[in-house]
Amino acid sequence: MFQRIIDGISASTGATVRLTSLAAGAAFALFVTTCFLCAAAFISVLEKYGPVQACLAGAGIFFLLTLTAAGTYWGYKREVQKRARIAAERAAKSAAQSMLTDPMLLATGLQIVRAIGIKRLLPILAIGGVALGIMASRAGVPDETSAEPAE
Repeated sequence: MFQRIIDGISASTGATVRLTSLAAGAAFALFVTTCFLCAAAFISVLEKYGPVQACLAGAGIFFLLTLTAAGTYWGYKREVQKRARIAAERAAKSAAQSMLTDPMLLATGLQIVRAIGIKRLLPILAIGGVALGIMASRAGVPDETSAEPAE
């Protein structure tokens, strides 16, 4: 059990390190490229319009780059949250299904049926089945009360 957890952490850490180093290299290359482009734009505007307009043009370029980076980060963050939510839903469904197919659980259920008797268990099983059906149907529906703002 612990080996699966350790393997999962190891795999995710390795992937994170690789992606981080790749992102750092790309960010450095983008920074150098941006520096040269900004220097070229600054010199071009400086020669044509003057120092104040050149500084404002440089500020505008960096502002656009900042907006682009923030938008990209925001989109990536939403995608990661969406994937995490889908993975959590799949894990919850898988855990419920594996619990019902567990041989130990089935053996225990059979022993309870033999000890109590089928005639006494039928009403209890019927109520339990209805409750399980209601819980299963509510599992896929988002909670409407949490979406409402507090007053």
